[in-house]
Amino acid sequence: MESIRINIPAVAASTYEVRIAPGLLGRLGEITQSLAPAPSAVIISDSNVAPRYLAVAKGSLVAAGYRVMEHVFPAGEENKTIQTAVEIFGAVLGVKGGGIERATPVIALGGGVVGDMAGFVAATVLRGVPFIQVPTTLLAAVDASVGGKVAVDHPTGKNLIGAFHQPKVVLTDIATFATLPPREFRSGLAECIKHAVIRDASLFAFIADNVARIFACDVAVLTELVARNVAIKAAIVHEDPFEKSVRALLNFGHTYGHAIENVQHYSGVTHGEAVALGMIAAAHLACMQPAPHSFPRDDLHKLIALLNVVGLPTSCPDLDIDRTLAAMSTDKKVRSGKLRFILPTHIGHAQVVTDIPPDLVRAALVSGLTR
Repeated sequence: MESIRINIPAVAASTYEVRIAPGLLGRLGEITQSLAPAPSAVIISDSNVAPRYLAVAKGSLVAAGYRVMEHVFPAGEENKTIQTAVEIFGAVLGVKGGGIERATPVIALGGGVVGDMAGFVAATVLRGVPFIQVPTTLLAAVDASVGGKVAVDHPTGKNLIGAFHQPKVVLTDIATFATLPPREFRSGLAECIKHAVIRDASLFAFIADNVARIFACDVAVLTELVARNVAIKAAIVHEDPFEKSVRALLNFGHTYGHAIENVQHYSGVTHGEAVALGMIAAAHLACMQPAPHSFPRDDLHKLIALLNVVGLPTSCPDLDIDRTLAAMSTDKKVRSGKLRFILPTHIGHAQVVTDIPPDLVRAALVSGLTR
């Protein structure tokens, strides 16, 4: 088992582990009891994950002495709303025989949508209860489950209503990745490639050299892949837990990507696919920057090639440019009316840039994605 410690000195009592190994789901009750002892526990999952893994998770918790409340909501980003949160509040508050209490752990069993939703509930119900992350997708394991950002969406944009609420532990059972639909698995690789571009050229090479073993769910390669990505995010979150400075680098591909998701109504494209498209647009924008901050064309071609090899989109000919630009203006990354872009200077390093002329922002979309 790999174990990575997340240490956030700016937040009291926010040191926790990310544990990575096959078989961790069966130990959920034992591990949770050691970190968040209570009479009851809440599992939040969705309609995709619950049929496969809810019984195992619940059985482990019951065996550890918990009375288990559960809530399963319909899968999909379109259901990550305040209305769904209200339904969950109703399901766990005032339950006959005893509902949720201040010590009751809320457990997220699923991908990034479930983690965001369960984390939002854990952060707000009773002004905050313990939170356990059990990511069942590669995307959630390497990104959404680490760092404590929790949120629901608003019709105006993605993740606009949320909080920071750190988990007690993250349990990544990599055996669950084997049941992922190929499209969802590829979406997770988008976040891995993102981390490599902004911080670690050797990780970029590792992914490129091990594509076949990654898709074969080789335990050793997947464990290393998740551990290396978590280590990158852990270092950034340690330095900047509330996204005041360097943590913004984790948004590479997301300024464009979130807008693409919004325009597609969260159904025509997965989060990872939108991030892949966003990285291409941002990389084209980086190539337009003056030296020495310009992204080399050779590196742009390497990025496009790797995204193509893993099966992620690198163009979107029918993208509505005007609607995408309008959606970007409501992004939560806007500061003083200006959008922040994360632009790579070479594979392994990126920077935050704010003063980008609107015509270049548009040109990067057009030249990067629609031609």
